[in-house]
Amino acid sequence: MSVMTLAVLAVTVAVAAFVQGSSGLGFALIVAPVAGIVDPGLVPVFVLASMIPLNLYVAWRERASLDLRGAGWITGARLAATPAGLALLWLIPERSLGLFVGIATVLAAVVSLAAPAFEPGRGAYLGAGAVTGLTETATGVGGPPLALVYQHRPPAELRSTVATCFLVGEVASLILLFATGKAQVAELGDAVVLLPAIAAGAWLSRLVHHRLDARRMRLFVLVFALVSGVVLMLGV
Repeated sequence: MSVMTLAVLAVTVAVAAFVQGSSGLGFALIVAPVAGIVDPGLVPVFVLASMIPLNLYVAWRERASLDLRGAGWITGARLAATPAGLALLWLIPERSLGLFVGIATVLAAVVSLAAPAFEPGRGAYLGAGAVTGLTETATGVGGPPLALVYQHRPPAELRSTVATCFLVGEVASLILLFATGKAQVAELGDAVVLLPAIAAGAWLSRLVHHRLDARRMRLFVLVFALVSGVVLMLGV
């Protein structure tokens, strides 16, 4: 990895860690398209591995607000859908992965922006978990379905529950990717190198997460995702 690529990724993951630590979502929507532009080989392993320490921290920080029932349904469906996400990686040619990530990012952002308010039930939890397992394993992007489910809940509940669901799902996806030869241990090195940037973003989020307007932050993330996803699509 070149110094320029490392610098771009360091800034990107620091900003993304701050945004997700503050609002509850955004890390993958910010990092995946940028990683796909600078080095498509970073998707999805780098994105998944980078999110583990961040979500571990957020889940612990906000543990008092965790929606245990919703997290259970989501996690069950997410784990069941993980093999389907792996199948997508086998079916999509490597040269087309960037295009697929761009399309997935744009669609996820559009759905998140357009969805009306609703009160989630078991069906919503299961649907969000299944879609997340499919898209996150294949591209690293899985936040929008969970954000849709919790977008009208208290910000702390969104942050804690989404972080917990992500944490379990990311570990499961990585285990499956390694077990099937779609990931190599060396790929984790980039995430380890950028741990200080992730930690910096997470620490900054601790200072402001209870004061930020989560709705505006969410809008910023989704608009950024739309733009970066389109750039990634056009650049392939």
